Amino acid sequence: MDTYDTVDSDEHPDEHLWLDRLIKVGLFLLAQSIAVLLVSFVALLVSFETSWSATTQQASLLQPGDVRSGTLLLKNDSATTEAVRLGIDVDITVSGPTLRTRVTQAFRNSTKDWVEATYVYPLASDGAVDTLKMVVGDRIIVGDIKERQKARVIYEQARRAGQKAALTEQERPNIFTNSVANIGPGETVLVQIEYQEPVHQSGNEYSLRLPLVVGPRYNPAPLVQSADFRKDGTGWGATTSDPVPDRDRISPPVLDPARNAPVNPTSITVHLNAGFALGEVKSQHHKVKIESPDNATRVITLAEGAVPADRDFELTWKPAAQQAPSVGLFREHVGNADYLLAFVTPPAAEQATQKPLPREVVFVIDNSGSMGGTSIEQAKASLLYALGRLKPNDRFNVIRFDDTMDVLFPTSVPADNAHLGEATSFVSALQARGGTEMVPAMRAALTDKLGDTNMVRQIVFLTDGAIGNEQQLFETITAMRGRSRIFMVGIGSAPNTYLMTRAAELGRGAFTHIGSVEQVEERMRGLFAKLENPAVTGLTARFSEAKADVTPTIIPDVYRDEPLVLAAKLDKLAGSLEIKGRVGDRPWSVTLPLQNAAQGKGLSKLWARRKIGDAEVARTLREMTPEDTDKTILALALDHQIVTRLTSLVAVDKTPSRPEGAPLKLSELPINLPAGWDFEKVFGERPQLTPTQLRERRADAGQPAARRSAPVTPDAIRLPKTGTSAELKMIAGLVMIALALILFVFNRRRTLLTGAA
Repeated sequence: MDTYDTVDSDEHPDEHLWLDRLIKVGLFLLAQSIAVLLVSFVALLVSFETSWSATTQQASLLQPGDVRSGTLLLKNDSATTEAVRLGIDVDITVSGPTLRTRVTQAFRNSTKDWVEATYVYPLASDGAVDTLKMVVGDRIIVGDIKERQKARVIYEQARRAGQKAALTEQERPNIFTNSVANIGPGETVLVQIEYQEPVHQSGNEYSLRLPLVVGPRYNPAPLVQSADFRKDGTGWGATTSDPVPDRDRISPPVLDPARNAPVNPTSITVHLNAGFALGEVKSQHHKVKIESPDNATRVITLAEGAVPADRDFELTWKPAAQQAPSVGLFREHVGNADYLLAFVTPPAAEQATQKPLPREVVFVIDNSGSMGGTSIEQAKASLLYALGRLKPNDRFNVIRFDDTMDVLFPTSVPADNAHLGEATSFVSALQARGGTEMVPAMRAALTDKLGDTNMVRQIVFLTDGAIGNEQQLFETITAMRGRSRIFMVGIGSAPNTYLMTRAAELGRGAFTHIGSVEQVEERMRGLFAKLENPAVTGLTARFSEAKADVTPTIIPDVYRDEPLVLAAKLDKLAGSLEIKGRVGDRPWSVTLPLQNAAQGKGLSKLWARRKIGDAEVARTLREMTPEDTDKTILALALDHQIVTRLTSLVAVDKTPSRPEGAPLKLSELPINLPAGWDFEKVFGERPQLTPTQLRERRADAGQPAARRSAPVTPDAIRLPKTGTSAELKMIAGLVMIALALILFVFNRRRTLLTGAA
């Protein structure tokens, strides 16, 4: 072998050198291509990890708490199976100031397996859920209120024992989860939920809203922070803070409407007994049939039969006279207590005589992916209308956000033609994309740079509210609100009304909803009536004889056309209620004899629900500790038998129905995308830069910080670039190595032959 090498090296040096170089080039190209592929593979893994996190925060957007009217989730270990839905029926009875809603959902297990079904549905955020009934075959199961953990234990024990059981849990005040265990093959299941809710009033108009679908929620990723634990010698560690710890419970799969037929057909009947002669009755988003038994009663049904559960149902009605009643007083006796509900609308005419103060208005518009489709058009039209309503002595600014943020001007600017023109162009160019990082935008809006106490500072926030970290937003408002007042504008077919109403309450403002482009001018005109007129301030309520537990404890300011709504628990129904306040700079008061109160229904439930809301607000304001808040909520919930985040409804059929040893299958059923939403904008589109971001990329680094975008956060699946020359290089490398090997073998054989000769 040594002789062979020596002879080969000496007799063919140039040829061997050329061969060696060829092999090295081939190996280099091969190694380079392999390295590129490895890097791409690692990037792909990182991308999938990032995109998975982003998808579970944006596509996990929806879940058992956001699904709509009775989506039944049949959980199966490996396959997805949908039970045949026989129908969803909603029956609403309006009795003066309150309404009672009964939602009945019928499902059939069409599989051959025993199943545990989990379905999710929305309810009104101020509704008091107090009834659960389940009918399976000839069995009727009625639910009881228990502490949440106890209810879960009871349900799990029944599930394992083969007993039919149902469990209703609250994920958010407007999101509930139902679980039904041990449904047999071919069995039909009826589930019925009932809740009490107040009627809403704005000026001359009364309304109810029935939520039928909740849009996918954007859930910010958990924050992982390093921490030094070396004080006890243990070294470094990490802590994780999750803004949405229950993300898995509020994020079910959503059907792409371009590829799937809508699900959850829903029928609706409203028995409207307003308590006064009725004028116009109108459904805002559904075609309805209206029957009139008498002048104070209407029966409203859907004109086209059952409809998909893909948008909220809204019904409005007005009195036959031009002016709605300005005072309403209702009572109910339950147990040893009397409950009172008062509606008092301060005189708007006096408000209109006040000279409006100059204002600083900060407009915030959500242009995230969930606003795609018709929502972004509604939001832009609303904001453009609002810009046109500004007065010359007003100042304003515009903030837009998705998972990035733009502040149009470094500070608020005069509402002159030049600035309004720039703002109009800015708003008109907006497109929906990306995630929904709402907290930074709210923080920017609440930052009071002018500090001019001679100006009223107002924030108009336009969004669908499709986030899971509501509590973070509430805490931001509490910490930074200062002298600002927040007015929330809910956009689209299924806004998060819980977020809107609570944010407006904490921000001492008001909330309005715009569900279609046709509503923009009417609803924004009403909002500006509030913005441009002073609020009724300094409100107090005093009972002359009765001892009262009143909610809200601290009465908020009331805006034009808004009623003051008080609920109270009394030791006796005697004496009067006196309400005082100031309308602009003028004193105002009204006295209501309690004996004149009309009979009401469900007032005790509404009082308890409002007291629970007060406790949650006090916790956010840090006026109550979390422990005291929980004790208060639990006591109220158990006393008044309503579902809260600490209590659940559970029902168990004591007779086992699933045969011993028969497996229990689990599965999950997807829900509808809300009407008007763009599926690709929410789940499948890569982010695009806004016009402002494109301009900023071209601008020099000296721009003000307020004009620079925040770093982009993951909001969709982002794959690594794969258009490299790796394949060509690999092929070239392999060809060169193959050629080198051929030449090597040929050269070796020639050398051996030469040596033999």
